[in-house]
Amino acid sequence: MTLSQVQRPQFIQQLQSKTFDLLVVGGGITGAGIALDAASRGLTVALVEKGDFASGTSGKSTKLIHGGLRYLKQFEFGLVKEVGQERAILHRLAPHLVVPEKMVLPLIEDGSLGKTMTSIGLFIYDYLAEVQGDDKRRMLDPSEIKAIEPLLPEDKLLGGSLYAEYRTDDARLTIEVIKTAFRHGAVPLNYTECVEFIEENGKIFGALCRDHLTDTSFRIVADQVVNATGPWVDDLRSLDGPITGKHLYLTKGVHVVVNREKLPVRHALYFDVPMDKRMIFAIPRLDVTYIGTTDTYYEGDKDHVKITRAEVDYLLNAVNQTFASCSLDRTDVEASWAGVRPLIYEDGKSASEISRKDEIFVSDKGLISIAGGKLTGYRKMAERVVDLVVKAGKDLRKLPCQTEQIPLTDPHFVDQSEVDTFVNKLKAQLTAMGLRETYAPYLAQNYGLASQSILEDSLTGSRFQDPEGALVWAELTYCMDNEMMGYPSDFVVRRTGRLYFMPQSLSVVRQVVFAYFREELKWSSHQISIEENKWLEMLSIKSDFS
Repeated sequence: MTLSQVQRPQFIQQLQSKTFDLLVVGGGITGAGIALDAASRGLTVALVEKGDFASGTSGKSTKLIHGGLRYLKQFEFGLVKEVGQERAILHRLAPHLVVPEKMVLPLIEDGSLGKTMTSIGLFIYDYLAEVQGDDKRRMLDPSEIKAIEPLLPEDKLLGGSLYAEYRTDDARLTIEVIKTAFRHGAVPLNYTECVEFIEENGKIFGALCRDHLTDTSFRIVADQVVNATGPWVDDLRSLDGPITGKHLYLTKGVHVVVNREKLPVRHALYFDVPMDKRMIFAIPRLDVTYIGTTDTYYEGDKDHVKITRAEVDYLLNAVNQTFASCSLDRTDVEASWAGVRPLIYEDGKSASEISRKDEIFVSDKGLISIAGGKLTGYRKMAERVVDLVVKAGKDLRKLPCQTEQIPLTDPHFVDQSEVDTFVNKLKAQLTAMGLRETYAPYLAQNYGLASQSILEDSLTGSRFQDPEGALVWAELTYCMDNEMMGYPSDFVVRRTGRLYFMPQSLSVVRQVVFAYFREELKWSSHQISIEENKWLEMLSIKSDFS
């Protein structure tokens, strides 16, 4: 059995037919990590997510597996050490998806960073993260920085540093962890909301869930329940009873995307915002460069986080003031995304000062809730939660965490060298098919070794003669059969990232996607019309800021 949307009725039957050791509510990276950790230790695990997997915070980050350099300023050495070391582990488990990225940190006149303190900070950063060899930080003089990043302003450039981070696609990472949990026996289901907890004798032992695709309800019975719903953690805690003590503090992060020709940086850059001395990123990826992020208090609709003109202007102005040759305006924005970070409230601290540490809450009725944390640290967060579940559970196997040794794809790449060889092989095939070489890293990073079968299917399994359309059709088939794709937006946003990183392909994608849903999934004209309107609304967000 694969994680196919077509097999959804069988999954629901499984969820209703037995008592699980653990029910995880939340299909972001934290919930996915918990499901994998628990299932790999031999626990029976169910997972439900009210939207698509990774449709919340876990699909809207800066898409970096990074060690949190700025947290050194807050003296959070333990957090920096943990997530710094996790970067290397995640790269080993998924080298195609967690990819080494040299980060340039320029030192600009009147900026917030000085050369001496930057050198010391990066030395500590490398030490805590156990960085080895060529990945260790290098301090560069102005001419060296200018040579590797010509857009930087020569008259204000004091030098800088080159250090190691990793980039990823946060949604793809989450989906691969979900799929790996499934291979270890977990039963995950998207578009299924926990609407009420089931209680008996003052203890929670499951949940009443609503399947939003069929508008039906069913019960899942479990010995323990974990609330890993990110920004919605307090909403679920309130179903358990009044919230006392610590609570969430939500902050909003906005990213904007421009064509790479408009901001042709060669490396990922981490630089000062001249207006307020905050630090933001500019990161090249495929056909675009994306810029972010903001960090402001948020109390609006968590399901529909809108981007304001002021937020867009803040990011564009930061770039324009840093790179003298740039003159970006709102019309240059080709895509954007906004997410909400679930932090733990700390009295008297601003949004950017609040710790990113995770914290676990256990209610009197036994509900385990986890909030805070970073994408990079998901595996250790999961380990702490599952250790607690195992300790509290009856007759559970006391196995330690296994996930440090579990690859996140099957089959999997051995190392980065194998990934590079595979990408070069794909480039040759794509050229022969009349497709751009850009599709080689795109396919490899999204699908790993499965890219080969997708490419082969595009030659035989599509009614589209155009090679780009045929490729999209093959991708859709793969995502439907293996990744529980439910809607067009699941494909273009979370399964492929095309909305953000290959926006020029969207006209072809739109044509193929709706043909696929009409012909293969037998969607009615009414369903197609609704989703086409949602598609147009999704595209309009890129430039129609409120």
